[in-house]
Amino acid sequence: MLPVIYGFLRAYAPYVTLPFAAVVGFIGYNLENILSDNYTPYHKSIEEQRKERLLSEEKLQSAENVEKLKYKANVLGTNLSPSLSS
Repeated sequence: MLPVIYGFLRAYAPYVTLPFAAVVGFIGYNLENILSDNYTPYHKSIEEQRKERLLSEEKLQSAENVEKLKYKANVLGTNLSPSLSS
């Protein structure tokens, strides 16, 4: 009788193990929720924090105080070799 049961379990292993695994997973998930006291507080996303910071800057408060856009660095002079610098 035992070899017949083993043969049945071998042939239908996915059908036997899937409900068993689902029950064990369900019990473990709920047990972990009951026993653990982990709480993750809400934090604003980095994008929201950046938007708020940009809106709170003094330069952006009035549209009249806009600096003129001017490129201040010379691209060709940044990595100039010593022989070409003079």
